[in-house]
Amino acid sequence: MLLSEILKNCIENECTDFSYEILQGKEDIYVTNVSSDSRKVDKDGVFVAIKGAVVDGHKFIPNVIDRASAIVVESTANLADIPEGITVIKTDNTRLALALMSASIYKNPDKEIFTIGITGTKGKTTTTYMIKNVLEACGIKTGLIGTIETIIGDEHIPSENTTPESSQIHESFRKMVNAGCKAVVMEVSSQGLKLDRTAGIMFNIGVFTNLEPDHIGPNEHESFEDYLECKSKLFRQCSTGIFNADDEHVEKMIKNATCKIETYAIDKDADLKASDIKLFHEGGNIGLNYKLVSKDDSKDLEVKLNLPGRFSVYNSLSAIAVTKHFDVPEATLLKTLQEVKVKGRIELVKVSDNFSLMIDYAHNAMSLESLLTTLREYNPHRIVTLFGCGGNRSRDRRFEMGEVSGKLSDLTIITSDNPRDEEPEAIIKDIITGISKTDGKHVDIIDRKEAIKYAIAHGEPGDIIVLAGKGHEDYQIIKGVKHHMDERELIAEVLEELKR
Repeated sequence: MLLSEILKNCIENECTDFSYEILQGKEDIYVTNVSSDSRKVDKDGVFVAIKGAVVDGHKFIPNVIDRASAIVVESTANLADIPEGITVIKTDNTRLALALMSASIYKNPDKEIFTIGITGTKGKTTTTYMIKNVLEACGIKTGLIGTIETIIGDEHIPSENTTPESSQIHESFRKMVNAGCKAVVMEVSSQGLKLDRTAGIMFNIGVFTNLEPDHIGPNEHESFEDYLECKSKLFRQCSTGIFNADDEHVEKMIKNATCKIETYAIDKDADLKASDIKLFHEGGNIGLNYKLVSKDDSKDLEVKLNLPGRFSVYNSLSAIAVTKHFDVPEATLLKTLQEVKVKGRIELVKVSDNFSLMIDYAHNAMSLESLLTTLREYNPHRIVTLFGCGGNRSRDRRFEMGEVSGKLSDLTIITSDNPRDEEPEAIIKDIITGISKTDGKHVDIIDRKEAIKYAIAHGEPGDIIVLAGKGHEDYQIIKGVKHHMDERELIAEVLEELKR
């Protein structure tokens, strides 16, 4: 594709403003790809130099001059060594340039597929899978991009970021279109919005789940206000916005929205509303039923979820609100929601008819407290929480998670997560420090499989056992080595051993 054509498309993008200046070279050259990773620039490719929070991409320019046809920069420093045959383009925002150029070079695949973006502090992952499962049950082939993986047809690609770099997004969109996908649902993180990874995409639907103080720090968001503003950007680049009307920040999210607005709620008045929520905990299963009331329909629907908690109601409401745009048959919707299961997100694993066991990614105090508080509503005989904390990470997280589990669990089984370069015993000691602030009981078992075996072997009728922290991860990092470790496999092995 000609560079001049790519730049013309960038300027004409209806979602954002873009300008540039040619410092040297020509625009009428053929280019093959665009990337901000110098290792991925092909012959005749475009290298986009991005100033990151830690690394400045401009320093990798020497690595691409033997391959790149063009280089896009923000800074004009140290450009003297670039050969005259390479076109140099200056712009004020190279992240925006990467997004718009990627869309163009992949021939704007977002225009050929129905795009659904989900943003919020919690619930994004589960909601995306709910939507994908419902649409696919109706024969609508749907791609997915999110925290766990990217799914393109039968291909599952593990994720590095919740929202990938813009070049990866458009590459994935193009592959989805080529694979016959008619829709794509993706998690849109605050960082992804702040760093222009989705710039230039006009989503068909944007969804707001909720907002809580999170991701505030030197390399993320400088304040909660910045966090909120970044989240709200999605609703200036979508046609329809679907909002959780119960969230305390919803009015601020809607304030500058340019999209058509739809709402869902449990407590407030909304287009879609859940009422008469009833919990169930029977035969090792945990879930709930509720009545779905829609302003558009006179007929109420009875929804059953084999997932616990009020947050599962919100997730399903947002999924229903999206799938209403596809005229999904009621029977298909209800059956799919009842069967939906997301790896590592309150993932129930059947081990007994007498007690329940679930795997969840809760890996900080806030998410663990939310989960355990929800499970308390089911009046279990006991909550048994098994977790560890990552090495080479904040010690405060260990104290905080220990204290939360000590307060809300009847028994905490402390084990290993990813100890990395630290000794597991030292991490466990920190967690015990947190638990010691409470009256909580604890058992310490370093080996995670043995810890799981203890939890299952000592399960009592009515218990809920929570394996927290690993979730969808299928590895454990010890002394710099990544070992395969999937809790589902460990559970299966333990059950076999306990039969003997």
